[in-house]
This record gives sequence, C-alpha cells and structure tokens, in this order.
Amino acid sequence: MTTLTTKAERVTWIMDELLKLYPATPVPLDHKDPYTLLVAVLLSAQCTDARVNTVTPALFALADHPAAMRRQSVDDIRSIIRPCGLSPKKSKAIHELSGILMDLHGGTVPADFDALEALPGVGHKTAGVVMSQAFGIPAFPVDTHIHRLMHRWNLSNGKNVDQTEKDAKRLFPKERWNALHLQIIFYGREYSPARGWSLEKDFISAKVGRKSLWKTANKS
Repeated sequence: MTTLTTKAERVTWIMDELLKLYPATPVPLDHKDPYTLLVAVLLSAQCTDARVNTVTPALFALADHPAAMRRQSVDDIRSIIRPCGLSPKKSKAIHELSGILMDLHGGTVPADFDALEALPGVGHKTAGVVMSQAFGIPAFPVDTHIHRLMHRWNLSNGKNVDQTEKDAKRLFPKERWNALHLQIIFYGREYSPARGWSLEKDFISAKVGRKSLWKTANKS
C-alpha cells in the first residue's frame, strides 16, 4: 500500500479517489436555470435535497421566474414550501429576493458574490453554490458534510465552516473546486455519514484520517 507522507500527497490521493468514484458531478437539486437553482438552494437550508426536489415542482409550476414569483403572495409560497421547514422565513425571502432581482438586476440572477449575498435569505454558502454551479465561477461552498470530512481527513482544524472553506481553498487547486465540493458531499453521504459511520466503509478516512478516528472506531 502506498504511503502518503505529506499533506500534499494526501490531497492528491483524495482528489484522485473522488474522481474515480464520481467522474460526473450533477447538481443534486433539480433546476433549469440560475433563478430556480437559487430558490432551490435557499430551500435546502436545514432540509434534505430529496425533500426540496419534491417541493420545487409545485413551486415552479406556480412561478419559475422572478416576475411571476413576486406576483404571488407570501402565504401561497409558504403553503407549498412548508415541508422544507422554516417556511415563514423562506417564503418571505423568496418573495422579496424576486422583487429585488426585478428591480435591481433586470430579472436575472447576478453572477456576483456581493450582489447575491445582499439578497434576502442568501448567505455565503448559497451564493457559492449558485456561482459555481450556475455560472461556473470557482467557489468552494462548505456544508456540514465537507466540514465533517475536512476534519476527519486531517485537512482542517476549523471550528466553523468559514475556516474550513479557507483551508479547502488553500489545499485544493482552484480548477477543481466546483466539482470537488460536490464530490466530497457525495462521498460523505455514501461513505462517511455523521451517523452510522464505519471506518471499514470510509476507506478515505481509513487511509488518511486522524489517528483519533481509530480510537473512535475501536470503541464502537
């Protein structure tokens, strides 16, 4: 078995293994354009992608463009997205950001981090997903899976997602960011979940992970 002695070697090996597992990186949220992706990502906060995908068909049948969405009532939006959770906040944000897109951006989603993060309900991670997946602009949005695996793989000691993002951007080549953040999410869901985790299945952590993982595995 190849010995990985440096962090750079570990990073290269991880990227190679993830590329073998996930040569294609489809966005797990159903959408047809930057606007529907933006709304879907907003809905995914504290909600699974699978559930979002069951809600958005009805929402986008009602309105799939900012002009149409702003004409809907907040209550009508909320009644559809309720299964995603946080529906009072999310429905208001979707309605308000749709109006802002019409008033300030000509009805289009801006390919600009600052402009996106200025929209109601759009944080840094949501903006990063839209920038990377809708516009192909390099970004490394960090969710709970990436935060967990960067720590397990001994690539970050970040106590929050902001520090983990900085570490990921420093370690991984920029041209791989957009695919890699999805590959890590896919791997986390399939091989290295937060619950029901097994070091025997999580072969990347078994190869490059922290020594403390073995202690955890031995106790379970």
